[in-house]
Amino acid sequence: MNLDLSGRRALVTGASRGLGRGIALSLAAEGAQVVAVARNADRLRDLASSAGSLRTRICDLTDAAAIETLRDCLESTDILVINTGGPPPSSAADTADAVWSQQFEALFLSAVRLVRGSLPGMRSRGYGRILMVVSSGVIQPLPNLAVSNALRAAVVGWAKTLASEVAQAGITVNCLAPGRIATDRVAELDAGRAAREGLTEAEVRRQSLAAIPAGRHGTVDEFAAIATFLASPLASYMTGDIIRVDGGLIRSV
Repeated sequence: MNLDLSGRRALVTGASRGLGRGIALSLAAEGAQVVAVARNADRLRDLASSAGSLRTRICDLTDAAAIETLRDCLESTDILVINTGGPPPSSAADTADAVWSQQFEALFLSAVRLVRGSLPGMRSRGYGRILMVVSSGVIQPLPNLAVSNALRAAVVGWAKTLASEVAQAGITVNCLAPGRIATDRVAELDAGRAAREGLTEAEVRRQSLAAIPAGRHGTVDEFAAIATFLASPLASYMTGDIIRVDGGLIRSV
């Protein structure tokens, strides 16, 4: 299937590892001109060596001034993939105000700022794809991830509102909800749970797999393939949605 992404300009945040890295590489493989954004310079250099056509930019998404330095890229972006690092484990009642404020900047306001910078160009070209990588927790809240559950749900509400505002301009806005994808983030969360509950990491993994109807974790490539399709002209009638990539993990309809 030809996704017709040759020459399309994409910007992917959180691209130095995990889901963001996979999406950046998948878009580049389909011919998109990709700018990969992250904080870690060493990982970005490694990513660039994996795809010759890919460019990189260092940016801390919690810093509004740093996002402003991406304006030249954002103005020419056709495909904006907003993928942010996961917030630390957190309880609903006892998380400090400072953590909420910092993560609001990182997870929510960063998305608003990035979209604000890219929309004028998308509107003028009559084409735009905005993808928000969220979490299965926006549908089925995850234990001990109160900050992620709350703020990513806010992103979904904002994205749904945005989708209705820009659809007639040829711009789609969708959220991708990963389940248990085999990334460093999932491994870190499993290790944290094992330490909290006095379990082995092997037992935590066994319990995790038992809850997934597919019986395994997803791969980064599987997740990135869905994102790449949504970025293409073939997905022009899909907007305002939450697309689950979870192996059946989420139980609700």
